[in-house]
Amino acid sequence: MPEIRPRDSAIAALPQQVPARGALVMLNLLRFNTWASYPDAAASSGAARSGREAYALYSGLTLPHLRRVGGRVIFKAKASLALIAAEGELWDEVLLVRYPNRAAFVSMTSDAGFQAGSVHRSAALADSRLIIMAEPKVIGRLGWWLFGLLSRWRQTQGGAQK
Repeated sequence: MPEIRPRDSAIAALPQQVPARGALVMLNLLRFNTWASYPDAAASSGAARSGREAYALYSGLTLPHLRRVGGRVIFKAKASLALIAAEGELWDEVLLVRYPNRAAFVSMTSDAGFQAGSVHRSAALADSRLIIMAEPKVIGRLGWWLFGLLSRWRQTQGGAQK
């Protein structure tokens, strides 16, 4: 079932499920409408635009609010293929957006200026997912090497105990 806006139950669970301290990264999975679907002509400013164009308009309006709270887009890419997904589950674009903490995200999304621009997001999208990832860790090449070394060591220790 397509989802465009957060469920009230998910918003209510935010304080219990997402730590107040520490950075958050939001995984955005986006599937665009071929043509933006506005609730009325006034919201679209009378202009016909593609879903991608409407999302670009939303993004341009959102960036100042994102910067104001200390957030930033850290990754954006075209989605090519879902290797593990329900049959027919396809996405057009993937975004990762970093916020310094939960309060920054809540501050941005409750801002009237941000909310006014959200009409373009809703019109742009056929489906979406917004997944909050708490306490993100950046793992560089050394970190992955150490992880692999530790994993191999654990395997040899497990084999030695038998």
